[in-house]
Amino acid sequence: MAAQMPNIYQFKITLKRTKPKIWRRIQVLEDSTFRNLHVAIQHAMGWSSAEGNYHLHQFEMLNPETLKKDIIGIPESYSAYDDDFSFINEKKVKIAKYYSLTNKKANYEYDFGDGWQHEILLEKILPAVANGIYPKCIAGRRACPPEDCGGVRGYEELLEIVADPNHEEHNERMEWLEMLGYSNPFKPEVFDPKSVLFESIGLAGMFGYDDDEDSE
Repeated sequence: MAAQMPNIYQFKITLKRTKPKIWRRIQVLEDSTFRNLHVAIQHAMGWSSAEGNYHLHQFEMLNPETLKKDIIGIPESYSAYDDDFSFINEKKVKIAKYYSLTNKKANYEYDFGDGWQHEILLEKILPAVANGIYPKCIAGRRACPPEDCGGVRGYEELLEIVADPNHEEHNERMEWLEMLGYSNPFKPEVFDPKSVLFESIGLAGMFGYDDDEDSE
């Protein structure tokens, strides 16, 4: 008897406090771990820590069994929380243990310095599709902010400067963006979901533990 195919979880990723909103819609398999979800978010958004530890990250989500919030991430990201939080290794727990249509939201923080906060909302649970390739990005709006630009407020200031050719920092900021590989002129409104390539979702051996560890 053939194994049952996993369902598909459809998520909307929204970068909080951005106006207009920067968001992505992705689909992943329900047997994905939170590590897999982290990597999918990184690729879909356009951040730089999908294949390394450029910046730390963590999920914060209600545990449906304890009804308390858990911190889900990598050991390096966990420092000290009060007794209201438990730390869960993201490589060892699957998203289906937490996510359901009655427990839909998690907060995903990326880069504890810039403090990029994302809402990760489960929109739908879809039936499995034969020969489907996941994860996939099916929609989204606006470009990802550059790394290390100072968080939401820093990004707003950057947009103001690059939009004003007469600003004293305009040329310097444009050179910095070009060095990072962005187009000139910088196009913050442009995003094409077809441009998203999901690679290295397994990430064996990352942060000192292997992909073949048991997941719950």
